[in-house]
Amino acid sequence: MTCLLTFALASALSAQFVATQTVPSELYSPIIAQKLLKTAQSQSIANSYPQYTYPGGNGSWDLFTADTWTSAFFSGELYLLNQRFTTLCPGNSANIDGTNWIAEGMDWSEGLAGLTASNTLGHDVGFISQPFRDDVALNFANSTALDIVQGFNADLSARFSPIVGCTKSWDGPTDNDFEVIMDNMQNLVLFLFTASLTGNQTLVDMAMSHANKTIENHVRDDGSSFHVVDYDPTTGGVQWRGTAQGYSNSSTWSRGQAWGIYGFATMYNFTRVQTYLDTSRCMADYFVSNLPEAGVPYWDFNAPLSPPPSYDTSAATIAASALLFLSSMEAQQSPANTSGAQHWQQAAISLLSSTVQLAWQPGGDWDSLLSNGTVNNRATPPNNNTGVIYGDYYFIEAGNRLVELGLVDCSGAVLNGTSGNSTGPSGGSGTGSGSGPSPSGPANSAAIGPQTSLLSAGILGILVVVVALMSLYDTAGIMAWSRGKTEIMD
Repeated sequence: MTCLLTFALASALSAQFVATQTVPSELYSPIIAQKLLKTAQSQSIANSYPQYTYPGGNGSWDLFTADTWTSAFFSGELYLLNQRFTTLCPGNSANIDGTNWIAEGMDWSEGLAGLTASNTLGHDVGFISQPFRDDVALNFANSTALDIVQGFNADLSARFSPIVGCTKSWDGPTDNDFEVIMDNMQNLVLFLFTASLTGNQTLVDMAMSHANKTIENHVRDDGSSFHVVDYDPTTGGVQWRGTAQGYSNSSTWSRGQAWGIYGFATMYNFTRVQTYLDTSRCMADYFVSNLPEAGVPYWDFNAPLSPPPSYDTSAATIAASALLFLSSMEAQQSPANTSGAQHWQQAAISLLSSTVQLAWQPGGDWDSLLSNGTVNNRATPPNNNTGVIYGDYYFIEAGNRLVELGLVDCSGAVLNGTSGNSTGPSGGSGTGSGSGPSPSGPANSAAIGPQTSLLSAGILGILVVVVALMSLYDTAGIMAWSRGKTEIMD
């Protein structure tokens, strides 16, 4: 409830008094296509896949086998460029003439298809299924891609426990452990996508059960989150809450928080259950309200500040794309929650601008688009200050979302202020240390939004807007968070 009160105030200020925000032109730089094509052509037959750049500042990709949770993100990037250059921005000068991005993407996903027969991915088959879901979305008659999606869906379904009410994320250290992580919210889209094609309500029921349990046991009342919950597989009771990659069991790991924002927005998009929208809002409010001065999240929101903690630009780009997705859900309310949509749009744009200023890497010595990603700060040694394939993926996706929302054109130039269109995207194509400025310097940006003095607007104006929003959220928003948690627990 506290976080939605904060959200109501923030939405009011965003709608009326927001300072100028900027859309970084780097989101649409021709360097993106150039770097991706270079990587795409680095192997005649794709048999190893980029996950992160070599730790320690070496900007070349470190490659991994297909049976790795991140292996589909590079082909996913190629599909995103296909969407950008054929649907959103046909004829755009940032494209590389003659490149068939779909063909490149299919080449890179071909080596993943065999994982339906055998893999060690656990719940992450949801991430791996992404390019095949893209294939089906492009051509519903593609029976080969559909079979692969259903094969991965069978894997994920087999991990669901009706006793616990969740799909198991990790195989625990003993048979008495049933570990579920926040990241798994992002893999539920596999259930929902398959159900939309087959009409299998059981898949929707499993996704909703998992989401409900996550609200009950992962999400704290202030909108922050536990990374891991360990259940008793025989009773469904909670045995332990904590973290595997965050700072401490009581802290909030920033990338997990970003997965939660995105996952609950996806659940709302498919089900229209209000509690999922409220949870995404609440987690988004925590994320935005707890950013450090640089505007990019540290690897954990509660990481000690001395010595200066590492940032995680992958958490930033995941959250930015999720916030834009959430803004489209606000615009689809009846009546449209325009102030809420604008609030999340401005938050996303600010996050992207800060990320570009810190971590954009235009030079050829970096294979990745961004640096300052944290893969695992608890590794020995810590794996941070790297380029991260999923950080780059959501950076590109966020750029596509801004165009889909009607906020910018394909060069990043602003279109008609901040409002965007009323429908927005339906769910997207898937469905490091660093304490100083980026070596590339500040971003070249296009201004967006009105510049108005908060003081000149007057305190009375603020109160009027806040009261109006309090009225708007009286039944559907402010109380829904606490009521929704109570209903789920009953």
